[in-house]
Amino acid sequence: MFTPKSFVYEQSAKGVATIMLNRPERLNALTFEVYRELTDTFGALRSEPSVRAVVITGAGRAFCSGGDVHDIIGELFSRDMEGLLEFTRLTCELIRNIRALPKPVIASLNGTTAGAGACIALASDIRIASEEAKIAFLFVKVGLSGADMGAAYLLPRVIGLAKATELLYTGDFISAQEAERIGLYNRVVPGAELAATTLEFAERLAQGPAFALGKTKEMLNRELNLNLEAALECEAQAQAICMQHNDYREAYEAFVAKRSPKFE
Repeated sequence: MFTPKSFVYEQSAKGVATIMLNRPERLNALTFEVYRELTDTFGALRSEPSVRAVVITGAGRAFCSGGDVHDIIGELFSRDMEGLLEFTRLTCELIRNIRALPKPVIASLNGTTAGAGACIALASDIRIASEEAKIAFLFVKVGLSGADMGAAYLLPRVIGLAKATELLYTGDFISAQEAERIGLYNRVVPGAELAATTLEFAERLAQGPAFALGKTKEMLNRELNLNLEAALECEAQAQAICMQHNDYREAYEAFVAKRSPKFE
């Protein structure tokens, strides 16, 4: 069991790990410590067999409002270029670990999602949001590039170049309904239903074939920059690998026996 100091970590018997950012009085703004512990936790979850799906959410009325104005932004003014790069590379390492985790990551967006919080949500595999969960990639509003923590890479691939350009150029908030309309949010539900809806979806994935889901995520990452011929060969190899896994035979035997499969 992981015991982070800067956020709440829980693990269910059904294989779902929940990470809850827990600074509600600061709208779950990130500190250096939170960044480091989140990065390390997502890295360590790669080798944690009891965890088959991960949910990340926030306490209170925000998912995450980005970097803490005092604890991070104010402190960065005292750093030279090397020190600034050390920080920005840490933030990118978090995104890298989320994308590299061969398990589904679901962002359960309970409220305001901004800046680095928006990038964490974007890097997740699925985004389920409450009706109050407005979102903004607001970096340009504070004089920074809209290309931060993978946003300029991932966002156009999720919602298209034109709309991604608009969101990164303006830094404006959009409503949960608009985010769902453009494909940024997978689902929007009433706030009172968010936790249950997210958990139900996470448990469904956790009960699925973990090896196949991990291979699917690997292929989604690898094929982002491949042409069709290369992608087809990658998928042929991935599928042949999955066909050697016990889950493939279990699915067949369960179908023949007319029972639910029991995946490893």
